[in-house]
Amino acid sequence: MTEPSAAAAVPPAHEPLRLPHLSQAGDALMVDVTAKQPSVREASAVAQVVCSPAIMQALRDGTVPKGDVLAVARVAGIQAAKHTPDLLPLAHVIGVHGARVDVHLEPDHISVSATVRTADRTGVEMEALTAVVVACLAVVDMVKGVDRTAMIREAKIVHKSGGRSGEWTRPEDPAGH
Repeated sequence: MTEPSAAAAVPPAHEPLRLPHLSQAGDALMVDVTAKQPSVREASAVAQVVCSPAIMQALRDGTVPKGDVLAVARVAGIQAAKHTPDLLPLAHVIGVHGARVDVHLEPDHISVSATVRTADRTGVEMEALTAVVVACLAVVDMVKGVDRTAMIREAKIVHKSGGRSGEWTRPEDPAGH
C-alpha cells in the first residue's frame, strides 16, 4: 500500500489545515489511539554531522581524546529512541521492539541513520528522528573540545511503513534535501 504523495497529504487551499495534536479550540492534546489496532510499523531517519578535516582524520585514526565516538553515538541513538516520550510531551509511550543506529565516516562528514520498529498503535517516526539527532548530539559532545565548528545538518525522516497511511518514502530532491 502506498501513501498518497506529499501534495495529496496537504488539504486544498480552501480546506483548513488540521493538526492532529491540536483540539478544535487550538489547545495541545495527545491524540487518542485507543481504538487503533496494533500493527507492525517502521520508520527510518538520517542526519549528518559536519566536522573539521582534522577531526574527520582523528575519527578515522581513532585518536579522538574522549574515545570511540561512533560507538557512543550508536548507543546514544538507540537509548534516545526508547526515551522519545520523555522528550516530546505529546508522543505516545510505545514499545520500541527494534532500533538500529548506523554511524559512518564519509569523506567530509559523519552520516547517521536509524531504523526503529514496533508492533503498536502508532508509528515510530519521532523515535527514528530522535535517534539520529541524539546520535549526532553525542558526536558533537565528544568532539566539541577540539572542534567547535562541528554542526548537525539534514535531520529528516526518509521512510515509514505500516499503520493507516501505509508506506511512504521521501522523494529524491536534486538539491539533496
